[in-house]
Amino acid sequence: MDVVVIGGGASGLAAAVTASRAGARCCVLEQDVECGLRLLATGNGRCNISNAQLDPRHFRHEDAVRHVFGDHAERDIASFFEGLGLMLAEEDEGRLYPVTRRAESVRDVFLNACDRLQVDLMCGVELVRASYADCWELTLNAPSAPLSFKPGRDAKAHIRNARKALAAAPRTERTLRARRVVVATGGQSDAICEIFGIPHLQEQPVLCPVSCRLAPEGAREADAASLALEHLDGLRVEGMLSLMRNGAAIAFEHGEVLFRTYGISGIAALNLSRRLQPGDVIDLDLFPHLSEAQLLDLLRRRERDLGSFAGSAPWLDGLVARPLAALVCHLANGSNDPVARCAAVLHRLPLRVLGTAEHRQAHVHRGGIPLSAIDLDRFAVTRRRDGSPVRDLHACGEAVDMDADCGGYNLAWAWISGMRAAACAAKGASC
Repeated sequence: MDVVVIGGGASGLAAAVTASRAGARCCVLEQDVECGLRLLATGNGRCNISNAQLDPRHFRHEDAVRHVFGDHAERDIASFFEGLGLMLAEEDEGRLYPVTRRAESVRDVFLNACDRLQVDLMCGVELVRASYADCWELTLNAPSAPLSFKPGRDAKAHIRNARKALAAAPRTERTLRARRVVVATGGQSDAICEIFGIPHLQEQPVLCPVSCRLAPEGAREADAASLALEHLDGLRVEGMLSLMRNGAAIAFEHGEVLFRTYGISGIAALNLSRRLQPGDVIDLDLFPHLSEAQLLDLLRRRERDLGSFAGSAPWLDGLVARPLAALVCHLANGSNDPVARCAAVLHRLPLRVLGTAEHRQAHVHRGGIPLSAIDLDRFAVTRRRDGSPVRDLHACGEAVDMDADCGGYNLAWAWISGMRAAACAAKGASC
């Protein structure tokens, strides 16, 4: 093979298509039963492909992204998908989706392209050894025969049955030779980096829900039961989240917030999860378009219209959902000026950060191959762990230490880095 891509996810498929279009004989090695399955879960099944404005400030390593993306990353991604036959549609905040709003459309056009370009998709295989002389010699552990299983009633059942068959299948080793290799293993690249002997930063989940507890000023230990987030579980609100550290705001996110028993979720919370530390405070402002003084004035007028605040949640009906209104009333009752206290709580509800949660469902992982070991002009791995040089090895996507906010930015990195790595791998020594 001219180019072997390890990993059949977003960046791996982009790499395989790019290399094959450049005339390279290409194959993809994928551990799962089919390529591109993780794409089906992106964007809640709609696949937020990219963003119309790829501002490098949304990425962890801003300068590196600015260098890689240049001035035309948005155009390059749009042109790439146009060539696959996928039409895009833009939604709020520049988010780009397939016009069908279905993630399988993205996967389908990739698989169709691989079929047209005769890319060999080798699924259910694992790389166990790699050595280099004049080319890479890759030792694979693969099923010894094609998988046999019932197709299932639908696509999900088909995948479940295939995975069961793969787990039970007898396996054998085989050897594959490649002039160049592209590592596109996603956020679980430690084992592959060990095989190739290249640097690796321990991966950690990011874009996770936030584990936190309510921590309003003046709250007593006796209030713990009343302040438990389980009373708000499942409640969705719109608001502004301010991430506070040592009394200073270090990040802001506006959007929908979903309360869970352990803390908060939603895109705004996921984005803050990339920046927070245990002990930080997240202030939730439920009326960010109003100052606290304006909010207090609104509540004073409410007293004139509806009667004096009696400390019960129904008084806030029409402004705040009942479960949250009950919490606000609990915090306001007993204060010298309950209405002013309501305004203060609605303007700033503090949440003490404990960490992140639901790591198994993390959208992205931070870590992988450090940028210090990557030539970003070629997406080539430059050195082994012992400092010796490595040849004809490239990396892309989440296998590289890069992460970004929600909004299509992480997939944009996958597409661009996969295309760049594969373009250079296809050229070989001339790149």
